[in-house]
Amino acid sequence: MKLSSPVFQDGEEIPSRYACEGENINPPLIIEDVVSGAQSLALVMDDPDAPAGIWTHWVLWNISPETAEIFEDSVPENALEGENSSGNIGYDGPCPPSGIHHYSFRVYALDAMAGMDLPAGAAVADAQKFINDHILESAELTGIYSRKV
Repeated sequence: MKLSSPVFQDGEEIPSRYACEGENINPPLIIEDVVSGAQSLALVMDDPDAPAGIWTHWVLWNISPETAEIFEDSVPENALEGENSSGNIGYDGPCPPSGIHHYSFRVYALDAMAGMDLPAGAAVADAQKFINDHILESAELTGIYSRKV
């Protein structure tokens, strides 16, 4: 399984368009070679360098395993978004208080679809528990960002 983006390479800077200083929209992501037998995909974007510990910027689940691309500023059809660490539903782009932070985008192939127990807007911890209980395979893409002001 592979995860990439046409706007930044693994380990390189995320364009400011996708950060709090820009349009604060999600970057496009390309998903390839999903393991057969996957019932759904999930995506988590977080910042392990956050001062208070891992900060989740975006969590999605119930993504069709046939999804080849998550388009810029969009959520795949029928996918559900959860609450991020800011308490918002949806994507919150990179916005580090200081220095260079790493942002991990991880896509997970899951052996199940989230049922009624994981509704849209669910807390990060609930979504992460569901994801962790059903992982078949995963792929990661990491970008870096530091504020320009």
